[in-house]
Amino acid sequence: MPTPPPGREPDPPPEGAVQPPREELAQPGPPTEEAEPGPDAATGTAAPDDDYEAALREAEDRWRRALADLDNLRKRHAKELEREAAVERARTAAAFLPVIDNLELALSHAAADPGAIVEGVQAVHDQAVNVLERLGYSRHAERGVSFDPARHEVVGVVQDPDAEPNTVVQVLRPGYGEAERQLRPAAVTVAKRE
Repeated sequence: MPTPPPGREPDPPPEGAVQPPREELAQPGPPTEEAEPGPDAATGTAAPDDDYEAALREAEDRWRRALADLDNLRKRHAKELEREAAVERARTAAAFLPVIDNLELALSHAAADPGAIVEGVQAVHDQAVNVLERLGYSRHAERGVSFDPARHEVVGVVQDPDAEPNTVVQVLRPGYGEAERQLRPAAVTVAKRE
């Protein structure tokens, strides 16, 4: 704030302005020689051993943090590898689904000609289903169970007096896998509520 020339009163500040203090503020004096006592006040000056111990503690802390970072990186890498392996297993298992579907279709039509081919096709079908189970994708094609939207895909609703409402009456296409590791849900028809 500018000071007025000598002998002249300063202009009053505008309304609502902050007023400066009326008295002079105390100026800080020179620093005193007395300082707060430190951790080494009893011994006088800091001992060189304390500096070495502090540096050692800092190095140990940095070493432990580096080990923890390395361990976290190792765990993250292991999880990523596991996830990639699961994706590859799912891709492999999904490649088998059309084969199984075609074999099941052939088996359903082979009843008209019960030749030796039926046994061979049945063996191939069982082997393919077994491969999927070993990959972790078990087959589910149960009838008479309650409808579960996580395991079943409704492709039709039928009136069936012998079945409980909201139960699977017919499985048109079996499902493979469970919960989060599911290749596909079972395509089913469900009994209608009355």
